[in-house]
Amino acid sequence: MAGAGVLLWDLRRLCRVLLFLSQFYILSGGGSFSVEPSQPLAQSDKDPGPTRTFTVVPRAAESTDIPPYMMKCPSNGLCSRLPADCIECKTNFSCVYGKPVTFDCTVKPSVTCVDQDFKSRKSFVLNMTCRFCWQLPETDYECSSSTSCMAVSCPRQRYTANCTVRDHVHCLGNRTFPKMLYCNWTGGYKWSTALALSITLGGFGADRFYLGQWREGLGKLFSFGGLGIWTLLDVLLIGVGYVGPADGSLYI
Repeated sequence: MAGAGVLLWDLRRLCRVLLFLSQFYILSGGGSFSVEPSQPLAQSDKDPGPTRTFTVVPRAAESTDIPPYMMKCPSNGLCSRLPADCIECKTNFSCVYGKPVTFDCTVKPSVTCVDQDFKSRKSFVLNMTCRFCWQLPETDYECSSSTSCMAVSCPRQRYTANCTVRDHVHCLGNRTFPKMLYCNWTGGYKWSTALALSITLGGFGADRFYLGQWREGLGKLFSFGGLGIWTLLDVLLIGVGYVGPADGSLYI
């Protein structure tokens, strides 16, 4: 009986030790019981959850660009003297050509003008002559020039030029238009110089060389001015302007 009691006592002590070890293992974070709460913690570290994104919209910059027509518009000038690019008019194409006519006009944005009494105006009455822009005199518009046509030819050559009405001139229709003009460009040759060379050194072809006609100049040089006949003819032809520069330009 004594041996059985000792064995039972030893079993109880062993059970207490195992129970103590199991509780210590559980409290230290081991075992299957401690894995379950650790999973959402690990998931929370990897997945931060939904995030909000904010889009910054920049403020629209205030427009400070100056309209291109403002370079031609004087500040606080007379409304009737403003260039055509600075005003907008209600024109009427049924007016009688060559007769005075009045149109109601308004200034464009950012343009300021005054009337005869120096009062600021936005609308005014414009007095002008009823005619289209292409019917203006040559002094009221500027045209492009051409150096590819012959100014000295018979008949005189023409070229198509692009013409633009001057700023202070008012007219009906398009202010830029094509027009056929006579060739009238010059290459810098002087008529007086050509005539003087023809009289003094014409026998050696100096006049022809000066005008750029080197073939005729060589012919006169080696023929001694065509024995004087060619020299006299050139004096007459240059004197009346029939012989001109080889590039077809006019004399200065």
